[in-house]
Amino acid sequence: MTKKALYAELHPALSSLLDGERDLIANLANAAALLWQYLPDVNWAGFYLHKEGELVLGPFQGKPACIRIALGKGVCGTAAQQRQSIVVPDVHHFAGHIACDSASNSEIVIPLIKNDQLIGVLDIDSPSFSRFDADDQAGLEKVAHILLQACAISDQR
Repeated sequence: MTKKALYAELHPALSSLLDGERDLIANLANAAALLWQYLPDVNWAGFYLHKEGELVLGPFQGKPACIRIALGKGVCGTAAQQRQSIVVPDVHHFAGHIACDSASNSEIVIPLIKNDQLIGVLDIDSPSFSRFDADDQAGLEKVAHILLQACAISDQR
């Protein structure tokens, strides 16, 4: 299956899964599980939430992870600070990469922004080099959009 076909199947599955549920944490937990199920060759899929000026571990699938990440640090903190998606073909060449799992070799991070408010980031790691590309970025940015539209977001996360 091509990546475009995979995401064409994933997006309606996510929408259906989130239908009628507005709770952020519940929806992030189900989204992490769905991504883990759908995406081949990943060893971590989950979310960090923006709280009090830093990223804090949220729902995920995979090995235990770093709990807190400062804005501007690592791939997640950089994507959050810059408010733009980042695709890293080789994390060992990303200055300041935070190695939560030594098996990770590539990473993609999508910021979650709603009403100009940074909610957090979607973070996915792979043990393969160059696992993520423009198709993944487009597909996962749409995942973020679907998620944020479904959730009730307030300052009281």
